[in-house]
Amino acid sequence: MSMGSDMYRQQILDHYKNPRNYGELDEPTFSHLGHNPSCGDELEFDVTLADDDETIERVAFRGDGCAISQASASMLSERLPGKTLAEVEEMDRDDVIDMLGVDISPMRIKCAVLAEKIVQDGAEIYEGEKDLDQTTTED
Repeated sequence: MSMGSDMYRQQILDHYKNPRNYGELDEPTFSHLGHNPSCGDELEFDVTLADDDETIERVAFRGDGCAISQASASMLSERLPGKTLAEVEEMDRDDVIDMLGVDISPMRIKCAVLAEKIVQDGAEIYEGEKDLDQTTTED
């Protein structure tokens, strides 16, 4: 095992044990809840947009799940502020896997991308591009 992946594993464990931005925002622009039935992960994200109604200003999340889904949510919550909703909607699983920095087994991909999917679905619902009942955990 290379040192690099070990360092990333430590990072995932750190985010899992000390999640950043865990909790809720007072008056989020939108909130969205999602879950990954195969693993039992459940996460809810609050997102506050800046005055331009497009740029993410603050993000908080809460929920339970495996180390990968929690670490992914924590890391994402640090990276999203400053991004526009359009930029968020363009993200894909490769962005998440790059962010996590470890090889994710096919079984764990859903855990890794859950946070990203929840924020993307929430953004699309907020923008009226998607109905509330269209949310999925599939890609």
